Amino acid sequence: MHKTFTIKANYVDIVNRNIFAAEVSVSQQKIISVEPINEQVEGYLLPGFIDSHIHIESSMVLPSEFAKVAVLHGTVATISDPHEIANVMGVPGVEYMIANSKTVSFHFFFGAPSCVPATAFETAGDTIDASQIENLMLHPDIWYLAEVMNYPAVINRDEEIMRKINAAHKAGKPVDGHAPGIVGMAIEKYYSAGISTDHECFTYNEGLEKLKLGMKVLIREGSAAKNYEALIPLIKDFPKQIMFCSDDKHPDDLLLGHINDTVKRAVEQGYDVFDVLHAACVLPVKHYKLPVGLLQPGNNADFILVNNLQEFKILKTYIKGNCVADNGKSLIQTSPYHIINKFNCSKISANQLRVKSSTKKIKVIEALNKQLITNFITDELNIDNGFLQTETRKDILKIVVVNRYHHEAPPSVAFIKGFGLQQGAIASCIAHDSHNIVAVGVDDESITAAINMIIQNNGGISVSSPEKGDHILPLPVAGIMSPHPVSEIGAKYQHLHHMAKSMGCLLDAPYMTLSFMALLVIPALKISDKGLFDANNFRFVSLEADHS
Repeated sequence: MHKTFTIKANYVDIVNRNIFAAEVSVSQQKIISVEPINEQVEGYLLPGFIDSHIHIESSMVLPSEFAKVAVLHGTVATISDPHEIANVMGVPGVEYMIANSKTVSFHFFFGAPSCVPATAFETAGDTIDASQIENLMLHPDIWYLAEVMNYPAVINRDEEIMRKINAAHKAGKPVDGHAPGIVGMAIEKYYSAGISTDHECFTYNEGLEKLKLGMKVLIREGSAAKNYEALIPLIKDFPKQIMFCSDDKHPDDLLLGHINDTVKRAVEQGYDVFDVLHAACVLPVKHYKLPVGLLQPGNNADFILVNNLQEFKILKTYIKGNCVADNGKSLIQTSPYHIINKFNCSKISANQLRVKSSTKKIKVIEALNKQLITNFITDELNIDNGFLQTETRKDILKIVVVNRYHHEAPPSVAFIKGFGLQQGAIASCIAHDSHNIVAVGVDDESITAAINMIIQNNGGISVSSPEKGDHILPLPVAGIMSPHPVSEIGAKYQHLHHMAKSMGCLLDAPYMTLSFMALLVIPALKISDKGLFDANNFRFVSLEADHS
């Protein structure tokens, strides 16, 4: 039964850049009328917030559980790339996310993952080829072609990737980009393929160059990658080309806030409130042609009531005329679920992680706080009985990737700087984008324990400490999500986070950063289950520094 009701509040008309006291009438899930009134009213009505690029899987919960918390922050819609589950389960994984999302009152707009696997240099659980993309583009619940991560293939006009892009164009659906650090002639050629957005800019000049080309730039503020400070000044000169996104939001962060935090921060810093709200509410609707209301007569009744335009405290959230959040209480109910997964992995032994070398000088991945990119450096390590040793004094630890899909595959081992662990190990089956198991640790025994916990549970994140024992957060859905509430998963995740920090980890988000160390499409040095990878030149390299 659809409710008919009215709300009196200060009406924020972002489209026409105006604010006035009004009575808004809702019936049959639509805004029927907006009538100015000559009364003193409290609160401000505005369109709901939209995350213009997110992987729901990174919240470690199902879409139905994500929605329960997102509405508390005034989010009414997400542009959701199911790339993570697709790399595990293929098209059935995409269909699983769509089906679960339909069990709740929330706008999930899924894209067709364009790069499954992300590269040919890693082992994923499945593939999605151009023929499957062409079929997905005809699906009514697929709204766009998700981030085209293999930018070298686009620049070189690879036949397979161009076929996927052309399928989106033929269907009249946008194509999302992913081009970190790509500028000059390369970005011109990438953009000319018909790619319209980029959420990977991490400097002002990079964002400026892409905006001048005509691209939409998504300012990202997620759990690991935080580009807000570098990019927010661009909204002054390019207010019609900016959107906000989180990309990846871990469960503990999601409990604290979402796009509302970015909006509040930008307004506090003096940016025009209408420009900020255009980025958060309007442009995603227009760019992706979404059936989400903008609080105009005839629109779907998707809107929020906030206390003022400084704090943006969410009082109520409405989706299709239904109140889904009321003064900090989510009104979305728990949905039924079933578990899907793909795991074919045997436990490993510590001696499989030893690295034999005749030279001390090696290539080292340097992880950077709050960034997905890494540095490509070299350093020297001690050798004991012919095997390279980790050195906590230098903060050079082992990083291991284990293929979760083929039990006979040997672990891939290299070295990494920047984690700061002084003891033990951390591991995760959330390892973009193929979601093999990735671990960083001080000693082989701890690394082995952390990895084997994940194998035993068919997915999860774990920590192994000689002092505090072994702990795991199981993630049984595709090895990367839990069916349980965000509050429960967030608390367990926070426990592991604090353990990692107590073991000396220097990173703000240890597990989120860890999850991107196997992402080969982001520079500079990464590792897959097949070996150490130079992401600048798209090729494998040897561990020893004096070899290519």
